[in-house]
Amino acid sequence: MNANTEKKTIARGLKTALAVLACAGLAAGTMLVLSSCSAAKKKAEAQAPAAPETVFAVETAPVVRGPVRDYIALSGDIVASSTVDAYSDVAGKVTRHFVSVGQRVEKGEALIEVDPSRPGMSYQPGIVKAPISGTVTSLPMEVGSTIAPSVPAARIARTESLELRTYAPERFVSKMRAGLAADVSLAAWPGEVFPAVLREVAPVLDPTSRTLELRLAFRRPDPRLKAGMFASVKVVTEDKASVVKVPAEAVVKRFGETFAFVAEEDPAKPGSHVARKRAVTPGILIDGIYEIREGLAEGESVVVRGQTLLDEGVAVNVVLRRPAAR
Repeated sequence: MNANTEKKTIARGLKTALAVLACAGLAAGTMLVLSSCSAAKKKAEAQAPAAPETVFAVETAPVVRGPVRDYIALSGDIVASSTVDAYSDVAGKVTRHFVSVGQRVEKGEALIEVDPSRPGMSYQPGIVKAPISGTVTSLPMEVGSTIAPSVPAARIARTESLELRTYAPERFVSKMRAGLAADVSLAAWPGEVFPAVLREVAPVLDPTSRTLELRLAFRRPDPRLKAGMFASVKVVTEDKASVVKVPAEAVVKRFGETFAFVAEEDPAKPGSHVARKRAVTPGILIDGIYEIREGLAEGESVVVRGQTLLDEGVAVNVVLRRPAAR
């Protein structure tokens, strides 16, 4: 009995030992397989090509130095600097015109003859004379019509000295002063600019329209200018001769910041470019051009299109270079 028990005990021990050895072998095999898979994965990762760098396509323009003129655009009418109506001293019928519209007359020259005679009464004809020297611009009374002393018989204007009369809104009053330069354009002469100067600024505003009357004198006479013409005028309120300027779309305002992106060559990759973010201080904005007081230097290339997704140091591809702004 003891011998059988001892044999059974030995058999159980052998089975247990074999089971332990089998489990150990299985674990070693599993570890070997996992180790082989990990090594293969690392090798594949090492051999795989690196992910390509994101490059943003942009359009640039050069930062230039030049003049900037701030102006206020207005419209007005060309008028004679002096216009005077001539009146008859007597009532009667117009019997004769001594002059015609457009004719040059001197002060005291006869314009119209008026006959004050009535049925049964004859009087010496009255003569309407020119009150000033100038050009006849109107003869409203035809021969045969009846005229009274309260009705203008003729209108004389000094057309050799024309002026432009316009009105500035109340918000621009602080910028208006005599002596400012102006550029005048006429639909009759497209592309032509007639220089003028602000000669007179009204001391008060029109209470109805809240506008300020301005009178501008042309710098030199020009036969192409006619009284009654409609004109567009730019009154120059500030003229800077040499400032740094860029296209307006280069300036980005976002989250309280004002900045621009400059495309610079990447020193690590010759021929490539990177974006550099620059805080800027803009000045005058006129005709799509921004004055830059701080932040950019003449000769740099500023990004004017494609800057929406840019950030400091990202790679950019300059696909188009604009010419320098005027």
